Parts: sequence; C-alpha cells; structure tokens
Amino acid sequence: MANFIPFTEQQREQARRTDLAAFLRQCGEEVKKSGSENMWLDHGQKVTIRGNLWFHQYEQVGGDAIDFACRFYDMDYPEAVQLMLSMGVATVQGNVEPFSRQPLELPAKHDNMRRVYGYLIRRRGIDKDVLDAFAYRGLVFESADYHNVVFVGADKTGKPRHIHKHSTAAQGGFKGNAPGSEPEYSFHWIGGGDTLFLFEAPIDMMSFITMHKQSWKSNSFAAACGVSDRVLWQTLKDRPYITKVCICLDNDEIGQKAAQRISKALADRNICNRILVPTRKDWNEDLSFLRKEGAK
Repeated sequence: MANFIPFTEQQREQARRTDLAAFLRQCGEEVKKSGSENMWLDHGQKVTIRGNLWFHQYEQVGGDAIDFACRFYDMDYPEAVQLMLSMGVATVQGNVEPFSRQPLELPAKHDNMRRVYGYLIRRRGIDKDVLDAFAYRGLVFESADYHNVVFVGADKTGKPRHIHKHSTAAQGGFKGNAPGSEPEYSFHWIGGGDTLFLFEAPIDMMSFITMHKQSWKSNSFAAACGVSDRVLWQTLKDRPYITKVCICLDNDEIGQKAAQRISKALADRNICNRILVPTRKDWNEDLSFLRKEGAK
C-alpha cells in the first residue's frame, strides 16, 4: 500500500490541471496534433487529448491528468499526483470543454451487398459460405452512404452495441469504429463449443475461419477491433461454457505484446489459453499467400 501523502487542495488541483500533451512529450511519448486537440495512441487505439482532459475513443472513457496516470501508468491516486507535480509541466488555465459519449447509430443499409461481397470475396479471399453465414445473421452488411462493409457487434439480446466500418475502395480507404461503440461487444460469432478465438480485426477473423472451415460454427470467434481484451472478458462472462481461449493477434510488436499480456491475465484466472501467430503480418496476409500458391 502506498504511503499517505498529505497533499494540499492547491497541489491536487495543480496536478489535475497538468497539460497532458506537454506531460506526454516530456515523457518521450509521441503526441500528434489533430485540429485543436492532440492525439496519443494506447496500443494502437486513439486517445484524444484536450488540455488536461483525455478520452479513449474506442473504450469511450476519459478523465483528467490524475486519472490518466492512474489508468495508463498503473498508479494509485497519491502516486499519480506526485508524478504530475514532480514533472514541472505547465498547467491548463480556465475551463476545458469536457468530452461527451456519443450514442451508437446503426448506418442505413444499402438495398444489396454487391460491393461488400466483391470486396471481401474477390479482394480479401473470404469464403462465400462464411460471409453468407454472417450476412444471414445481420452481422455484416453494406452501408447505403459510402458502401462500406459494416461489421456489427451485438449483445446477448441481439441489440447492436458496436459498429466497425471498413471501406470497400480498391486502394486503402477508411476503417474504424463508430462513435458510441462498446468494446465489450465488438464483432463476434458465438457457437456452442468450449473455445473462443480472439483476433484484432474482423477481416482477419473471417480469414482464419476461411482457412479452418471444418465445423467452424461450433466454436466462438471475436474481433477486438484493436488489441483491447474487453470483448474477451465479456464473452467469457456471458458464456461460462467457454473455458478455452486461442489468442490470434497480429504478428507484430503491438499484437504480440498484447497477446502476452492477455495470456498472462487468463493464466492468472486459471483459464486455459494458447497463442496462435500468423506466419505473415496477419491472417488475411496468410490467406492471400495461400490463394496465390493455389493459383500457380
């Protein structure tokens, strides 16, 4: 337990009002300007900085400078206050407009899914039967506005709680989670078996299923749409019959660090788990390689 430190109210307020962008830069972190705000990445996920306030865009949570140190530097309250005071960083004067959580809005559906099917099957190699299964459940559809692929994450009652959009454009394009998405319910498939496979991206999840189609519907799969473990714990809570986890994150530094972190957390709870690593950067790249080899 940390020692009690009798901070004055003035010291607490000074620590709370620490300029977070300046603090992060002094700590050697990369902070990018984004309009009138700043952006910092938490394991590849966007955290918006506004003065002494922060907001995790994916997890839809935020707070002040003290809360930041508690969450991201794993400190208790006295340690966080002491850190902010010791850094000698400028404080933010005046009121800062607080962040607000936006409600989730389901995009309007296009009257067909031609572009989505063309993109996922021809360009990304997803098996048509696999895509049909997700489309039938309403978990994948084509948006009416920009013809994006929309990946829907729903709760146990079937209510949409998470939306991930991915462009069908031939060259690059947009991808991201819709405002108001709850990471606990990101894109997933629930079967009746005892194993859950966890991925970073919906396309990687569907690529893995394409490469391992035999009896795939009996297992459960989830795409965190990042490297958060929130959907993992929610799924295990909602489905106690799932007792095994295969962690299938990307074959890069961020993905594998997250895989080790999640594996340890599972082991600490005596949950059987193993890490599966794609040969290339991700599972879709592995699928693309197999398709090219098969075409020779």
